[in-house]
Amino acid sequence: MAVFSKYIDLAMQKYDENGLSKTTISRMILCAAICAYTFKTTYPLFGKQFVNKNNIKDAYKNNNRTSYMKLNDHIVNSTEDENSKLAEAEKLIIAKQLKKQSLHLEPGLNKEFVLQLRKLIKIIVPKVLCYESGLLIVHTLCLISRTFLSIYVAALEGAIVKFIVQKDLKRFVIVLLKWFGIAIPATFINSMIRFLESKLSLAFRTRLVRHSYRLYFKNQNYYRVSNLDGRIENADHRLTEDIAIFSTSVAHLYSSVTKPCFDLMLIGFALMRSTQKMKANIVSGPTLAIVVISLTAHIIRVVSPKFGQLVAEEANRYGYLRHIHSRIITNSEEIAFYGGHKVELQQLRQAYNRLVTQMNNIFIQKLWFVMLEQFFMKYVWSGTGMIMVSLPILMSGTSLQKKNVNDPISRDVLNSSVSERTQYLTTARNLLISAADAIERLMSSYKEIVALAGYTYRVAGMMQVFEETAQGVYHKNMIVENNEMNGIIEFKDGKPIAKGRIIYTDTPNDMTITLRAIPVVTPNCDIVVSSLTLCIEQGMHLLITGPNGCGKSSLFRILSGLWPIYAGELHIPRPVEDKPCMFYIPQRPYMSTGSLCDQIIYPDSREDMLRKGFTENQLRGILKMVCLEHIAQRDGFNAVRDWKDILSGGEKQRMAIARLFYHR
Repeated sequence: MAVFSKYIDLAMQKYDENGLSKTTISRMILCAAICAYTFKTTYPLFGKQFVNKNNIKDAYKNNNRTSYMKLNDHIVNSTEDENSKLAEAEKLIIAKQLKKQSLHLEPGLNKEFVLQLRKLIKIIVPKVLCYESGLLIVHTLCLISRTFLSIYVAALEGAIVKFIVQKDLKRFVIVLLKWFGIAIPATFINSMIRFLESKLSLAFRTRLVRHSYRLYFKNQNYYRVSNLDGRIENADHRLTEDIAIFSTSVAHLYSSVTKPCFDLMLIGFALMRSTQKMKANIVSGPTLAIVVISLTAHIIRVVSPKFGQLVAEEANRYGYLRHIHSRIITNSEEIAFYGGHKVELQQLRQAYNRLVTQMNNIFIQKLWFVMLEQFFMKYVWSGTGMIMVSLPILMSGTSLQKKNVNDPISRDVLNSSVSERTQYLTTARNLLISAADAIERLMSSYKEIVALAGYTYRVAGMMQVFEETAQGVYHKNMIVENNEMNGIIEFKDGKPIAKGRIIYTDTPNDMTITLRAIPVVTPNCDIVVSSLTLCIEQGMHLLITGPNGCGKSSLFRILSGLWPIYAGELHIPRPVEDKPCMFYIPQRPYMSTGSLCDQIIYPDSREDMLRKGFTENQLRGILKMVCLEHIAQRDGFNAVRDWKDILSGGEKQRMAIARLFYHR
C-alpha cells in the first residue's frame, strides 16, 4: 500500500505540472463512473428494441416443437394442397400468439399496474364512509399537523439564534421554553403517525385476506387452482406473505408521498414569506430549485433499474423455496422410507441458490443506483440550497460596510440587521433541510412504487386467477393432441371448452345418477374414456374395477364437480342447503384439526350435529361399527389431538367410513 501511495503521489505531481489538480481528476473519475452507470442501465433498453423480435421468434420455435408435433406429422403425410393450407393456418396461429405475447405486460409502472392497483384499492377501501376511510382522514390530519409543527419549530430555532446574536437573555429563555413545550405534541404526532400507519396496514391486510379467502374457497377454488390451473404455483405464499407486504407497502407509501407533498407546499409558502421580508426576489430561488429537481428526477427515472420485475421474481423464488420446505414436511415419512434425503437436499440447495442469485442481482443494481441518487441528493441539491439561501441576502441591495459603526443609531441598525439575517439564514436552512428531506423521500418513493408494482402484479394476478377458476376458466400448459379433430374436445384460443351440462333433479325421492355420453378427460386434456353412459339408481350396488389410469377415480371427480365436463349431460340430485346429496370417501382420508367428535362429523360443525339430533352415544355406536370405539374410550370425544399422526393408515380409512355412516 505504501508503494502504491507513493506511485499515486508521483503521478499527481506530474499531473499538477501539466495543470491538472487532484480536484479536477476526482471530478473526472466521478463523471466517468456516472457515465458508465448510465450506459450500463440504458443500453439494455435500446438493445431490447433490436433483439425482442428475434427472441419472440426463437421462443415460438421452441414452443411449436411440442404444441404442433402431431400437426407437423400430419402435414408430412398429406398432399401438397393440404400442406399449403395447414402451413397458412399455422402461420395465422403463430401470428395470433405473437400478438398476444407482444401485448403481455410485465410488472412495472404501466397502465396494467394502475388498473390492478385501482382494483385492489376498491377492495381495501370499499366505500367513502368506512373504518379505513376514517383511519386515512385521521392519518392525513396528523401529517398536516406535523408539517405545521416543523415550520413552527424552524421559526423558533431562527428566533433563538437571533436573540443569541442580540444577547437578549429574557427573550432567549422565553423562546427556548416554547421550543421545549412544542416538543411534547411534536413527539406525540410522530408516534401517532407510525401508529396509524401500522393500523392502516393491518386494516388493508384484513380486507384483502377476507376477500381472497372468500374467493379461494368459492366453488372449490382451492382444488381448481392447484390441480386444474397452472398459473399459480404457491397460492399459500401469495395469500400470506405477498398480501402482507403489499398492505404494508401501500400504507407506508401513502405516508411517504402525502407527507412530502404537504411539506413542499407549506414550506414553499413559508420560504416565500421569509424572502419577502428580506425584500428579495421570490421567483429566482424556486425557479432554480424546480429546474434542478426536475432535471435530476428525470435522470434518476431514466436510469432506474426495473425493481418491480426484480422484486416480483424474488418473491416468486422465495415462495418456491417455502413450497419445497412444506413438501418435505408433508412427505417426511415417505422420503425417509425411500432414503431420498440427498435428492431433497439438492433441490433445496438449488432453490436457495436461485433466491441468493436474485437477491445479489438486486443488491448490485441498488449499489450503482444509490450512488447516483446520493450524488444528486446530497451534493447537487445541497449546492442548490446554498444558492437559494444566499440569493435573498446577496440581492437585497443593502451593504453593511456602508454603515457608520461609530454612530450609535447606525450601530443599532447594524446589529438588528445582522440578527435578522442570522434569523433568516437559520430558519431558511432548517426549512430547506426539511424540504430536501421531503424531496428525497419523494424520490425514494419512486423505488417503493416500482417495488409495489411487483407485489401488485402478484396479488392482483392471484385475485384474477381465483375469479376465473371460480367461473370454470383455466389456463394450463398442455400438449394439445389431435383430440379436437375427433370431435371429443373443442378448443378456443388454445383452451378446451367445457360444453357439458349438469342437470339437477328436483324430485325429492329421485336419487338417480345418470351420465350421458360424458368423456372422461384429465386436466391435461388426456382422454381416458371417450364417451361414458351410465345410470346408477337408488339402492343399487356398483363395483368399478380396472387397471391404474383407466378412470375409476376420475369418474368420481367428475361426479363431485372437481373436473369440468367437456360434453354430454350429468343428472344428479340437487344439493340441500348448499351441501351435496352424495358423500365421497377420498383415496387419502383427511384428518382435520380438532377433537375426535370433529373427525367423525367432518365437514359438519358441532352446531350442525346438534341440529341433526346426534348425541355422543350415537357417535359411539358409529365408532363401534367401524371398530374404533377404543379411541373414544382412551381419549374421549372432546380431546384435541393431531389425528393425522395418532391414527394409523387403517384407522384413517375406518374413520372415513365412520363419516359416511354419520352423513348417511
